[in-house]
Amino acid sequence: MKNLVRGTLAMLSLSLLLVSCSKEDNLSENTEANLTKQIPAEVTAAAEVLQLNPNFIKYDTFYFPDGTSEERLFFEEDITMTEQQLLDLAKAAERFGEESDQTRQYRTFNLVSQGRNISIIGYTGGGGFGLSTAERTGLQWAVNNYNNLSGVSISFTLTFGTNYQSKDMVVYHNPNQSGSGGSAGFPNNGLPNKFVQVYGLGSYSNNVHEHVIGHEIGHSVGFRHTDWFSRQSCGQNVNEGSAGVGAVHIGGTPTGYDSTSLMLACFSSNEDGEFNGNDVTALRSMY
Repeated sequence: MKNLVRGTLAMLSLSLLLVSCSKEDNLSENTEANLTKQIPAEVTAAAEVLQLNPNFIKYDTFYFPDGTSEERLFFEEDITMTEQQLLDLAKAAERFGEESDQTRQYRTFNLVSQGRNISIIGYTGGGGFGLSTAERTGLQWAVNNYNNLSGVSISFTLTFGTNYQSKDMVVYHNPNQSGSGGSAGFPNNGLPNKFVQVYGLGSYSNNVHEHVIGHEIGHSVGFRHTDWFSRQSCGQNVNEGSAGVGAVHIGGTPTGYDSTSLMLACFSSNEDGEFNGNDVTALRSMY
């Protein structure tokens, strides 16, 4: 069974970055990435505070649903953020300090405000950024999975359309990205990450769409990769960033490899798109 790497960043030797999926057996073949721009010392320091691997940070183009773009930082193959977002998260991590539990599925130190109803929209506009029928189905199924959980304080209200500016989260297709997968960011200031991209999933089942979108929503509400410490699901043995403030182990879930978690770094073409029991335990603990 082939594994799909969650990410779009180029793999250089032991390269490691945070993005949700790409072509079978390799990472994105994108050669346009700005891999030569110098990473400022404060960016590297902030990544280290967040326990993100500082060795393969890169700048690349991030596209919005209206076709505009900006330069962002890319990490861990499916995490993107601006420099300011990174610095803000690092400051919050320093305030969080020793409150993190490093001994106990993994989350960031930042979460969405408890009890929040998250407005999420599936983008249906033009220019190639609108969701396909399968992507819309995958989004609906993924949102249903979150909303059907009992004992979780956050919930989602899903709509489809083009007026995304006022929404907490927008899920859309990125036609400019090579590979297959998705990308997202982490929560900040009590709000979920807003922009969730998917790309290159046209040949896969609705269940794979559900899996990828549910995974990226997971990052957006605070999940790290379940196998961040090894990327075993990708057939690798690489650490995305050591345990600590940015990878807080959630009590009641395994510390070792969990082969069926929705939040594994890589996925296969026969995913069912569902949470496993440990994912549910983690969500109930977080929210």
